[in-house]
Amino acid sequence: MLRLLLIVLMFIGGCAGSTGGGMKIVRVYVAMKIALRNCLQAIFPNAVFPVKVDGSPIPNRLLEGVMAYFLIFTGLFCFGSIAITLTETCSLDTSFSASIACLGNIGPGLGKVGATGNYEWVSASGKWILSFLMLAGRLELYSILILFLPSTWRR
Repeated sequence: MLRLLLIVLMFIGGCAGSTGGGMKIVRVYVAMKIALRNCLQAIFPNAVFPVKVDGSPIPNRLLEGVMAYFLIFTGLFCFGSIAITLTETCSLDTSFSASIACLGNIGPGLGKVGATGNYEWVSASGKWILSFLMLAGRLELYSILILFLPSTWRR
């Protein structure tokens, strides 16, 4: 149970203004408020429930941005975990923690990449996957994903 808690904390990462990686606490907080609003909206379909942080409502465009970031971050985490599991011979906690440690730029993970291990056992293809996750997490997701859009290179 503690390993799962540690991976969840690695997924969340630091606070909004910190240089640490991860989703950031404020994005997770807003995503939870959006989920609560959607549950309340299902119970009371005609009611309006604005999502507020510090007493001020958040515009819908910003809420969509937070949810898009959450979806992209979670998708990259799942992609990295599955890819490491398929390319390497390691346990699930090693692949999950290696993926989130690289995506969130956390540092050590669990299992083979834990405090007493390192990433030297990872094959070249696994290192490419983890390097991509490190770049995506460090440079923020949108700036990396914009590079893969064809409209970026047309001009």
